[in-house]
Amino acid sequence: MVDVQAQRLERAYRVLSGDDSDERSCEAIPESACTSVPRNYVYNVANGASTKLAEQIAGPNLVLPWLLATLGAPAAIVGFLMPVKQVGSLAPQLLFSGRIRRLRQRKWAWTVAGSVQACMLLLIAVAALILPPLSAGVTILVLFAVFSVFSGLGSVAFQDVTAKTIPKGRRGRLLANRAAIGGGLTLLAGLALQYGPGESAGTEVFILLVVAAAALWAFAALLFAAMEEEPGATGGGRSPWRELEAGLALCRDVPGYRGYLATRALLLSVELAMPFYALHGREVLGGDVAALGLFIVTVGLASVLSSPFWGYFSDRSSRTVLALSGLLGAAAGVVALLIAAAPEPLQSSWLYTSVFILIGIAEAGARLGRKTYLVDAAPADERPLYVAFSNTGIGLLAIAGGSFGVIAQVFGINTLVVLLIALGIAGAGAAWWMPEAERMLDGAETT
Repeated sequence: MVDVQAQRLERAYRVLSGDDSDERSCEAIPESACTSVPRNYVYNVANGASTKLAEQIAGPNLVLPWLLATLGAPAAIVGFLMPVKQVGSLAPQLLFSGRIRRLRQRKWAWTVAGSVQACMLLLIAVAALILPPLSAGVTILVLFAVFSVFSGLGSVAFQDVTAKTIPKGRRGRLLANRAAIGGGLTLLAGLALQYGPGESAGTEVFILLVVAAAALWAFAALLFAAMEEEPGATGGGRSPWRELEAGLALCRDVPGYRGYLATRALLLSVELAMPFYALHGREVLGGDVAALGLFIVTVGLASVLSSPFWGYFSDRSSRTVLALSGLLGAAAGVVALLIAAAPEPLQSSWLYTSVFILIGIAEAGARLGRKTYLVDAAPADERPLYVAFSNTGIGLLAIAGGSFGVIAQVFGINTLVVLLIALGIAGAGAAWWMPEAERMLDGAETT
């Protein structure tokens, strides 16, 4: 039975990774972990497909805003969802990185994080069921903040475990498989939502989506726990303050890392953009469940179409992937402005999906490119620091993302779209001037 399962995992690995060689290369991971690569790769992909689907059917970009609007919660709470996600998931990571370093197997950090995230989603569903609109909105926002903090813990652990268990040259395709399969499942979920409940569906549809997402997070935690991770060194743990000092020293001494941070800061506009396009589309085109289903289908389609390309390309030049993502994010804004200026008969939900396709492809590229870049570039013994310091800095910067809503409120949504276009172009330029991942440490000062 064990041999049959191993053979199935081997076949699945060969199909997903494109590695059909009997002499497997295990560059940049321990040689003892080489025999576990097929198992870890397949479980990692299944974990990612589950979480990617969960993020779309109960995420802050589409479904949670719809749920809050259906409950009658204040619109201001909707505007805080994405900043809370970014700040909660990224800013505390510097607190986690030193502690994760003390774990011989870092997969347990992700397992705990995924389990807590499942619990938070279940509590969100309960709050939506039993609380009045204002209380439900505030409670859901607080629960989502806790969800996001544990997402940050999982993020630090994920990149470190992936670097220990997946050979270099296979990581971009792994991330692409996670996104593509998750996108395909999202596509099916969106079609079911569009053609299933009908326009008369109420709050119960959104609550069921949140409960389904909780089940997916729990399943993903089980998959990550089942991965085979070689015990690692536990020395070098630092306090959060010492981690901050070490991160600032990296910024001072490693020019390539500074370039990465600048690029990621500018491309944050791509990752924050979708909810604003969703609100814009909701105002222009209406807010029924069928429209939401169409937008979910579009986001899933964008992942399916782009992830294999991004993964293949990231294994060759993640820097170029980031540059292209910035340009595509800017193109999404241009298309949105053109649709807004078009005659009313042309302002259809089907035409507006082109905006979501572009921003979905751009967001997928930005996420996959930045993860692959840092996993490949950072030295193994300091990888948690490189990941956590960049994520904490970007998380703090994401607080400014709340001002996007203020800009849209005061100056109009078109003004915000123009700003998003400018930031996307600037991010593409910064990415183009970055060194390739294998050269990020070139020119670094040593002490």
